[in-house]
Amino acid sequence: MNAVEQIFQQASTPRAFAEGYFGYLNALLGRMDCAQIGAFIDTLLQARQRQSRIFFIGNGGSAATASHFANDIAIGSRSRTKPFRALSLCDNLALITAIGNDFGYDQVFVRQLENQMDAEDVVVAISASGNSPNVLHAVDYAKAHGGFTVGLTGFGGGKLRESVHLSLHVPSNPGEYGPVEDIHMILDHLVGAFLMLAVREEQNAA
Repeated sequence: MNAVEQIFQQASTPRAFAEGYFGYLNALLGRMDCAQIGAFIDTLLQARQRQSRIFFIGNGGSAATASHFANDIAIGSRSRTKPFRALSLCDNLALITAIGNDFGYDQVFVRQLENQMDAEDVVVAISASGNSPNVLHAVDYAKAHGGFTVGLTGFGGGKLRESVHLSLHVPSNPGEYGPVEDIHMILDHLVGAFLMLAVREEQNAA
C-alpha cells in the first residue's frame, strides 16, 4: 500500500484526507535536492545563452507537464529579445499518431529529435516511473548526438534516473503518480518564476 492509499484508509473525512495528502507532499518536498534544481536552472540559462533548443517530453500527465513547462519557459519568461527556445514534443497530434502508426509508439520522441535536435540542445524527459520506452529511446539518442539530458522522475527513478546527465528525483513510493506529478508541476512554476524574474532584472539593468 502506498502513502496515498494509507492516508485514505486512515482519514475519517475528506478534509482529513486533504490534510494528510498535503502533509505527505510537504514531506516529499523536504527531500528534494535543491542543488540539482539550481543546476537545472543553470542548464536552461546556458542553453538560452548559446541559443540551443530545449525539448520537453513525457507521456500522459507528464505530457501535460511537458507542454506546461515549454509554455512557462518560452513565453512565461518574457524573454523576447533573447528567448528560451523551449518546445514540447507532445503537442503535434498528427505527427505523433503518424510516427506511432508507422514506426511504433516507442519512436514518437526519438523520430522528432532526429529531425530537430542539434548538438548542445537540451532534452528534458519527464516520467514518474522512469521506465517509459519512448522517453528512454529519446534520451539515448540525445546523449549519442551531443545533447544534454535532464530527467524528472519519481518512485525509484527507474532507468531514466541513471541515464540522464542531470536528475531531479521525487523520492516516493511506487505508484504514487499524483504526488510525483504535483511536485513536477511545482518545479515547473519554481523554475519558471526564477527565469521570469532573472530576465526582468536583466532587462531593467540594460
